[in-house]
Amino acid sequence: MIHLFSAAILRIAGLGAWAPAGFVVIYVVATIFFIPGAVLSVAAGALFGFWRGVALVMVGAILGSAAAFGLARRFAHKHIAHWLEKDPRVAAVTRAMSGQGVRGVTLLRMSPVIPYNILNYILGLTRLSFRDYLLGSVGMIPGTLLYTYSGKVVGDVALATTGASAPKGPGYYALLAVGLVATIAMTVMITRSARASLSDIER
Repeated sequence: MIHLFSAAILRIAGLGAWAPAGFVVIYVVATIFFIPGAVLSVAAGALFGFWRGVALVMVGAILGSAAAFGLARRFAHKHIAHWLEKDPRVAAVTRAMSGQGVRGVTLLRMSPVIPYNILNYILGLTRLSFRDYLLGSVGMIPGTLLYTYSGKVVGDVALATTGASAPKGPGYYALLAVGLVATIAMTVMITRSARASLSDIER
């Protein structure tokens, strides 16, 4: 399945003005079928650059997570509940979400303990309101920044090695490396803080 989506992403690069819309559609479908969002976020950075990639990833991630939440709550509640009930993380999320609303969703989004795709369905099984669920999407921003920036670095280096872009000096790539390290450090600090906050909530 991942190989199919990888091929689809490569084709998107040749869609011209339709490429952003095509990417968002693929992100939504990938979210529903548990394709790792990190892979798509890296691809966004390589294909569209940093800021444009971040915007497209956030749109795709929000729409995809909304679709998965709706599927879990409206159409496949019993099936998904039976599938997830064996996972101890489901009970942990239920405890963490008790009375937390937006704060709980935001912290869970920041924590890497539960993958984005699985969390969408788990939260669909709770009594969380759809409004709070969407507002908690801000918790996806740190991870989105990290993976999209990583993709931009990979894309720039790949273009330079093929000669498809103008040569850039060592200073440019040093700046990219510093930015990547800073982004990783920021993401690690945020996720650690979120994990600690979730532990306090569960006590």
